[in-house]
Amino acid sequence: MPATSSDVPARSVLVTGASRGIGRAIAERFVAAGDRVATLHRSGELPAGVLGVPGDVRDTASVDAAFSAVEAEHGPVEVVVANAGITRDGLLMRMSDEDFAAVLDTNLTGAFRVARRASTGMIRARRGRIVLISSVVGMYGGAGQANYAASKAGLVGLARSITRELGGRGITANVVAPGFIDTAMTQDLPEDVKARYLAAIPAGRWGQVEEIAGVVEFLASPAAAYISGAVIPVDGGLGMGH
Repeated sequence: MPATSSDVPARSVLVTGASRGIGRAIAERFVAAGDRVATLHRSGELPAGVLGVPGDVRDTASVDAAFSAVEAEHGPVEVVVANAGITRDGLLMRMSDEDFAAVLDTNLTGAFRVARRASTGMIRARRGRIVLISSVVGMYGGAGQANYAASKAGLVGLARSITRELGGRGITANVVAPGFIDTAMTQDLPEDVKARYLAAIPAGRWGQVEEIAGVVEFLASPAAAYISGAVIPVDGGLGMGH
């Protein structure tokens, strides 16, 4: 029988964007499994048991310093989940260069900075798990979300390039693509918009943050050692594997 996360000794895990929503559920899942969990922290209340170190994924020096602090407390990072992200929606013809660049810098380049820094210790250890949190929008597209969709689609190329480069060193890199998940952001949508979205989801319901966390936990487990460069949609059938 394949090993599961409960069979794995406590690991050093870093989750970005762990103060709320999907990132918080992922961090809590790893804490519950007995791992030593940390996050780059700017604001917000963190889950119990999560070490918050000052850090900003938009700044290389800040990411490097945060990793060094985590390594001093928890040891080399063995699992990294790049979840931090922002949106600045707007129609293509009205979207500013600044709004496009800001979303790419946080969502895509930020994930690159985190994965790059994590890879140094993983290469040395000849093992590691990198999980990038994308979105169904990255494959499906979204009106008014050219910047967000581009940033989330870019994570696929990043994960697959990491797999080509580091797969022989026991390091996997995968993408999880959530659909519409029941978070504060979706709860604040107008009722007519929510009804339209729900009608498009074959499952007929919102996803739960715990469902995303469960897939991430699996990808970080020994049972997923032969999965790399994959895109795992968790969207109730909305994207149908696109």
